[in-house]
Amino acid sequence: MDINYELYKVFYHVAVSLSFSEASKKLYISQSAVSQSIKVLEQKLNQPLFIRSMKKVQLTPEGEILLRHVEPAMNLIRRGEAQIMEAHALGGGQLRMGASDTICRYFLVPYLNRFHREYPGVHIKVTNRTSIKCVDLLESGSVDLIFTNYPNSRLGHGLHIRHIRKFHDCFIASRKYYGELEQKTLSLKELLEYPILMLGRNSTTSEFVHSMFQQHQLDLVPEIELSSNDLLLDLASIGLGIAFVPDFCVTQKLEELFPIQLESTLPERLLSIVHKEQLPLSNAARQFMDYFPEVPLPRNP
Repeated sequence: MDINYELYKVFYHVAVSLSFSEASKKLYISQSAVSQSIKVLEQKLNQPLFIRSMKKVQLTPEGEILLRHVEPAMNLIRRGEAQIMEAHALGGGQLRMGASDTICRYFLVPYLNRFHREYPGVHIKVTNRTSIKCVDLLESGSVDLIFTNYPNSRLGHGLHIRHIRKFHDCFIASRKYYGELEQKTLSLKELLEYPILMLGRNSTTSEFVHSMFQQHQLDLVPEIELSSNDLLLDLASIGLGIAFVPDFCVTQKLEELFPIQLESTLPERLLSIVHKEQLPLSNAARQFMDYFPEVPLPRNP
């Protein structure tokens, strides 16, 4: 089927904005031209792509399917244009990456600061999502690389993974409210007698800790599930429970919090950089990745 690229371009802008008027502004064409292009595309595909009403525009199921294919293609074209515009130099261009709030705040900031000082002409774009959602950003072409916790159930084939840092998770409690535990060693079963604070289900950390308890035939039912490790530490500080967090984000609160000693050592995890194997990285992305030497996989990930 021979369909003009411009029709897909119009469809993309309407689909992401859900507005014919916004798409016309982005494309510098009239709203009637946008409407006509969508009508032509729907006729060629013999499928309705939008549900139109007086107040809003919605994608049909067929439109949602088409967007899932068109969006990565549009991002790929933009990526190619940006890399050509870089002209093999780092006096300009763009560094696009995805990472969780925790990884950004407690790990990436010094590296971003260094890169910005060394290459001030490069525009840095960081998109915050959970490590699981960051894989979706990579698959859609919205970012060039992601920083993620590993293991990550969403990582599939066709991805290059560089492991750059080992870390351990820990259970953290307040000295003021749980001080009697500081000199004790607990089993995972004994730990479940206390309220557990942790990240929500849609995270690699949640996948990891639930799997760990299941391996010991234990059912973990958290008292509180949040989307921020910082909030977990704050709630642990006021005694609402024992928080499960990565060790690299607790250094600022060690005066009031302490790690629970466990009978069994928690498995090691990794921070990793991931990008698509078959797509060329921009000069900016390659230079940024060079800041991070690779570390070997743990023996028992």
